Amino acid sequence: MPDALSNPSLFRSLGKLARGLSALFWGLPAALLVSAETARADWLKPLGFLPVFAINILLVYALWLMHDFQKQERPWRHALDRAQLLALVNLGLCPFIYWRNKMPDQPFFDAAVLLLELSGILFLFNLNLVLKRLGAMLPDETLRHETRQFTALNRWLLVALLFLLIGFIGLTQMPHLSPPIGRLLFWVNRFSNLLLIFFILLPLAMTMALIWKTKEVILDAVFGSRG
Repeated sequence: MPDALSNPSLFRSLGKLARGLSALFWGLPAALLVSAETARADWLKPLGFLPVFAINILLVYALWLMHDFQKQERPWRHALDRAQLLALVNLGLCPFIYWRNKMPDQPFFDAAVLLLELSGILFLFNLNLVLKRLGAMLPDETLRHETRQFTALNRWLLVALLFLLIGFIGLTQMPHLSPPIGRLLFWVNRFSNLLLIFFILLPLAMTMALIWKTKEVILDAVFGSRG
């Protein structure tokens, strides 16, 4: 991107884009870990919902940093806006993880955490669309091909996870179930948080790899060309 060197506004937007990608790279796994610990552990209880709230603020801020890049590209802006809207939804719902841990018998808190899980899956789905649109705008054919291929795989995995989660919710609402299905649902429900974390780790890891490679391409193409 040699034009960035002679265009100060583009150079600044690329710098903010790289910082936003770095914040996403570190914020995504931190959000998963802190949310899981807030939901099931006691050592974060003295801090209340502040840790999970702070991590979600970081994700909102990361996407906000990326808004200055290529404002005229509508597909890119629309994907980024959707991801940021979902990040704000996650930010509003994340305190319920702590409140559910503190008051586990409240069905409203269970519903809010379930909605947060669905919103989190949709957020990661839309974040992959953001990476796909970003990769299409960068002058690296290898990155463009890998981004198109792996974001498609990630989205299929997340759609499958979403349908599995919806199917589980539907089965739990049925009044009469056979004993084997009832026992299966009991154990799935008991370990639902662990299962969700397991099945989301693969698309999360691939998303992080794409974020890191995209950031490295930007740093090498723009800042490396100065030398």
